[in-house]
Amino acid sequence: MEISVTHESFKLAEVFTISRGSRSQADVLTVRITDQGVTGWGECVPYARYGETLASVAAQIEALGNVTDRAQLADVLPAGAARNAVDCALWDLEAKSTGRRVWQLAGLPRPGPEITAYTLSLDTPENMRAAAARHRHRPLLKIKLGTPDDMARLQAVREGAPDARIIVDANEGWNAEVYSDLAPHLLRLGVALVEQPLPAGDDDLLAEIARPLPVCADEAAHDRASLPDLRGKYDVVNIKLDKTGGLTEALALKSAALAEGYGVMVGCMVGTSLAMAPAVLVAQGALVTDLDGPLLLAEDRGTPLKFDDAGVHPPQAALWG
Repeated sequence: MEISVTHESFKLAEVFTISRGSRSQADVLTVRITDQGVTGWGECVPYARYGETLASVAAQIEALGNVTDRAQLADVLPAGAARNAVDCALWDLEAKSTGRRVWQLAGLPRPGPEITAYTLSLDTPENMRAAAARHRHRPLLKIKLGTPDDMARLQAVREGAPDARIIVDANEGWNAEVYSDLAPHLLRLGVALVEQPLPAGDDDLLAEIARPLPVCADEAAHDRASLPDLRGKYDVVNIKLDKTGGLTEALALKSAALAEGYGVMVGCMVGTSLAMAPAVLVAQGALVTDLDGPLLLAEDRGTPLKFDDAGVHPPQAALWG
């Protein structure tokens, strides 16, 4: 069995901005695992917020050696981007080797399309109003906020897309006072959910202040080990494979979160259809699906995911799984 890791860059359709900064391309690591002439692949997006770089994650993967069993991965790699790409590549390898789809191997029902959010990046109120108007036909818009001037942006997006369902992602950019002041306006403007309003690790106040609309843990939620610290503070858990360390843990986290009464959101980093493909399986029946990475790209994989009015469709076998 041979494993390789490659850095690839994909241009974005336009500059994408959140409260932490801007980017014009998606930098990903592609892992390929070959066994007896069959190759499975997976993708990850190292994230600086979690102390990851392209070089550090590639080094983790290259140091793995001959790991052939997904069950071994949790013992040799922490939850994060490196384990995600390897785990998903092993799933794909097994699917290609056996002639069965990953959903069958995992004992899941046949997947179908899921309506996905489309993300509007952080910008001036005027530009965000224009972006919302361009995408007003989409049933679910996600707004990147997290600054002291968010009220004008939120109002502008609602004016641009009066009928769209809206969710808000503050990316840890608010404090308890700002969130408490904004919450009534979020409700007034029809916001359905807010992601990570306070910094992870500094979010205990969420258990003490009113939560008039569902609050979703993103940076505060990684894998099943995160769940005990979310109690009383969050209503929804955002599952991202680059945080969980792959499809294996993502499915386990989904089951555990639902069993504890949380809603489930399935999100993504800015990556290609290869990164989204396994997440579509996790997103089945989720409260919110946010797998719009390929919609933000100017270029994608050779066999991209299909997006239409029904949402994001499960991957073709030629792409993954």
